[in-house]
Amino acid sequence: MLNIAQLRADTPGCEDLVFLDSAGSSLPPRVVVDTAVAHLRREAEIGGYRAANERLDDLRAVKTAIGALINADAGAIALSDSASRAWTDFFYSVPLGPGDRILVSGADYASNAIAALQRARRTGATVEAIPSDSSGQLDLDALAAMLDERVKLVSLVHVPTNGGLVNPVTEATRIAHRVGALVLLDACQSAGQLPLDVAELDVDALSATGRKWLRGPRGTGFLYVRPELAATMEPERLDLHSAQWTGPEDYTLAPGAERFEFWECDVAARLGLGAAVHYLLDLGPTQVYEAIAERAEYLRKTLAEIGGVTVRDLGTQHAGIVSFTVDGLEPVAVRDRLAGEQITVTVSHRGSTLLDMSARELDSVVRASPHSFVSFEDLDRFVGAVGALTV
Repeated sequence: MLNIAQLRADTPGCEDLVFLDSAGSSLPPRVVVDTAVAHLRREAEIGGYRAANERLDDLRAVKTAIGALINADAGAIALSDSASRAWTDFFYSVPLGPGDRILVSGADYASNAIAALQRARRTGATVEAIPSDSSGQLDLDALAAMLDERVKLVSLVHVPTNGGLVNPVTEATRIAHRVGALVLLDACQSAGQLPLDVAELDVDALSATGRKWLRGPRGTGFLYVRPELAATMEPERLDLHSAQWTGPEDYTLAPGAERFEFWECDVAARLGLGAAVHYLLDLGPTQVYEAIAERAEYLRKTLAEIGGVTVRDLGTQHAGIVSFTVDGLEPVAVRDRLAGEQITVTVSHRGSTLLDMSARELDSVVRASPHSFVSFEDLDRFVGAVGALTV
């Protein structure tokens, strides 16, 4: 069982604040801050190159820790500066031509959709949305009916940014692979709060961020690429880290997912990401996932009992994001009034998940996302504050 007192002691930011925005940018544990700051100080003492060389083993250990978390070899992981960067690095490397088809989730994220539309315009490919079923999750029957040999890539979102829905990734991947389509999973909102086993999910690539449920620094993320696939791909952009200049007119790609990395990076942030993943592994990921789910379910139940409050989460399986609206109040106003009570939530706007929000005729929703360090006293304080807004 998790020691909530220790978790809160490790998270100084939660002492005077009800923090419910781990779906945005979570509060890092003390060890993450200490690790990143210590390296910045070391850079100031001896310079960035020497400081990085001192930590080469620790930098390699970041990939090893991520691999342990998602059941992958370290060589299948590329470190990045964001989930969006990781996603696009893979996506822009998938060959596309006229008549090829890209399928996106109904709850796909704006950055993914924009990239897909841009490539479609440039290559003559098409972008098509997979419908949702009556529960709001990805419609597997509709996906199966859409597939043919022209589908080159299926973009799946594990957990959308605007609610607690969990999509059936394993089943969707199995269906997509029947026609040889590649599956790119956006795990930005699931890494750190849901089990991720790439062998079980069988996805071809997976992108994630460090700043959300993993509780790492901003400016960090990672990309997993199935090893046998990575060996056949040439990223859209290369440098002297992702490839080696071997002759006046020749170069050799780096092995594995490393070919998706650039040499220059924020070393302090990457060490902080490693500290965050190690922290989660030491706590026991399953216990953390269960604590997040318990807190989110508690919020769904208690918020639904308040007159004038509507919980907006879809799907049959739920994650740690709880979305809701308050009658007569714009979500931004709800966010700002709660901030005045030292309660942090955020707002998800239509533009982030255009297809889903438009279909539901929603312009925005309030998003509450409690991590394991949030106490039930904090949750009750939040629910009471929301109830006061309806009076």
